[in-house]
Amino acid sequence: MEIILQEDIEKLGHRGDIVTVKPGYARNFLLPRKMAIEATSGNMKALERIRTSLAKKTATELESAQKQVALLNDVSLTFKRKTGENDQMFGSVTGGDIAEALAAQSFKVDKRQIHISEPIKALGDYTVTIKVFRDIVATIKVHVEKEHVE
Repeated sequence: MEIILQEDIEKLGHRGDIVTVKPGYARNFLLPRKMAIEATSGNMKALERIRTSLAKKTATELESAQKQVALLNDVSLTFKRKTGENDQMFGSVTGGDIAEALAAQSFKVDKRQIHISEPIKALGDYTVTIKVFRDIVATIKVHVEKEHVE
């Protein structure tokens, strides 16, 4: 089934692209969430109008993403976690934890944008990448230290 994407979808395409997907994926996921529209002849004619509005929207998002990357590259987060013997951490630092810490510093980042290969389970310094927009990524520093119990 051919559809026209209304949003960027990872591993599928960018806004305004015409892609072929399985009918169930389009019918049950993309179309109800208004992430895509069906590629009918009427929608294909309207595609040029849609593309110009999408290009303007993309340009403004790109500009704001570049500003956000400039601010995010200077960010450093510190997490305090309880540890047992031999400094073994109880739990871990996940993408959700990092998203919450960034939200506390007034950055709007979804946890799905944060790329860590696996949750951080040891004390130390780490570099975490955040996919802000399409190919624009920011890197932040994450420091995990021992929580001192008194």
